[in-house]
Amino acid sequence: MSLKGLELQIAIPKTFEAGKMADQRQQNTILQQMHANEALNKELERKQLSVNETEHLNALNDEEQDKSSQNGQEQTQENKKNKEQLEKKVQHPFKGNLFDFSG
Repeated sequence: MSLKGLELQIAIPKTFEAGKMADQRQQNTILQQMHANEALNKELERKQLSVNETEHLNALNDEEQDKSSQNGQEQTQENKKNKEQLEKKVQHPFKGNLFDFSG
C-alpha cells in the first residue's frame, strides 16, 4: 500500500496530534496516581494518630475511674457515659468488628 503526497499531508499532522493526546493521557494518569497516593498517606496518618489519641484517652479514663471510685457513685456514671461516647466516636483502623468463621 503506497501513500500519495496528498494523503501524507493529512496523515502526518494527525499522528502528531495523536501523540500529544496520548502523552497528555499518560501525564494525567500519573498525576491521578500521585494524588491518590497522597490522599492514602494522609488517611493512614490520620488513622494512626486517632489510634494514639484513643490509647491516651483510654489511659486517662482508667485513671479517672480510679479517682471516681474514691469520690463516689455520681462521678462513675458520668465517666461511664464519657467512655461510651469515646468508644462510639473512635474505632480502631485495623481491628474489625465482625469475625468470619466460614473459612
